[in-house]
Amino acid sequence: MKLIELVAELDKLLEPNNVGDFCPNGLQVEGKSDVKKIITGVTASQALIDRAIEQGADAVLVHHGYFWKGEAYPITGMKKNRIAALIKNDISLIAYHLPIDVHTEYGNNAQIAALFDIDVIGPLDDAGIVVQGRFKQPISAEELATRIDCTLKRKPLVSSVRNKPIETIAWCTGGGQGYIDLAAANGIDAYLTGEASEQTIHSSRELGIDFFAAGHHATERYGVKRVGEYLAEQFNLDVEFIDIDNPV
Repeated sequence: MKLIELVAELDKLLEPNNVGDFCPNGLQVEGKSDVKKIITGVTASQALIDRAIEQGADAVLVHHGYFWKGEAYPITGMKKNRIAALIKNDISLIAYHLPIDVHTEYGNNAQIAALFDIDVIGPLDDAGIVVQGRFKQPISAEELATRIDCTLKRKPLVSSVRNKPIETIAWCTGGGQGYIDLAAANGIDAYLTGEASEQTIHSSRELGIDFFAAGHHATERYGVKRVGEYLAEQFNLDVEFIDIDNPV
């Protein structure tokens, strides 16, 4: 498949122009014009790039790419090493951040709903970054923590304050802890995200909403993996997801 065609198909699927973001979405580093082998992963770290080189990949598709708003412009140090490795091996870097979070079928939030058997009600905010839903069967905070541990392979940080079964839940994968107040304002029983800040626990306690931080990386493995599976299914490409573990 031609690189230009691959990026066009991803843009068509993920619609990056419909989402305001903190980084450029789409092709970030251009490699060879023909793509047969794609490595997918959460973050374009040096470890993922090294694995892509070992696997003879033509392109790397990630959720966390480069060139974030507010970061330094010079390509030096760690950034230089990563980009140099991609260019030396003629490997393209393709990245989609919020578009992979919010996609209603393939996105991170959608995959979390499927993993935890949650009926999606709809977005809680205008951009669709936070989603609300309902468990098919009410679940205790302890049971949900155990399911997170078993499913995501990550022991969550838990603030259980209601002492009642959880029926409704809102979630935002990754660093979405700031939306807990929005979830509480909408009368949601529990809020799930990747990370916690110091003030998040105070919000949980004072607003009466159960809170679960299940890991930024752990909650965001599944969107880019599913997009890669879509590419393999639709275009007969060789796509492999590589999970570079990250405890955060």
